[in-house]
Amino acid sequence: MSDFKSVADVGDIPEGEGRSYPVNGRMVAVFLVGGEYFAISDTCPHMGASLGSGAVEGHGVSCPWHAWRFSIKDGSWMDAPNSKLRADCFQVRVVDDEIQVLVPDPPARGAAAAAPPCAPQG
Repeated sequence: MSDFKSVADVGDIPEGEGRSYPVNGRMVAVFLVGGEYFAISDTCPHMGASLGSGAVEGHGVSCPWHAWRFSIKDGSWMDAPNSKLRADCFQVRVVDDEIQVLVPDPPARGAAAAAPPCAPQG
């Protein structure tokens, strides 16, 4: 059963940057922007580069390989907002001084995957 997992301590991620962490069998990129934490899939849906190492500008991160930009708020592809291509996004919360991310369990074999919800921090 999926549950929030601690990935880092407050202060481990500099403002305006991201870091990558393994959570529930996936790599997740966690960003700190404007004092808020956001989490999306670390794997760029285009060619698989690490989004956690990409340049952050506003609420967007650029893929370090081909500069495709994704929203750290909802995973949408900022260069083509009407596209269905997106990075999965995940709920983030801070408990005491721990940054925690909720990554749902993988779907059962053969089951369709539902898009994970992004919700404001709590």
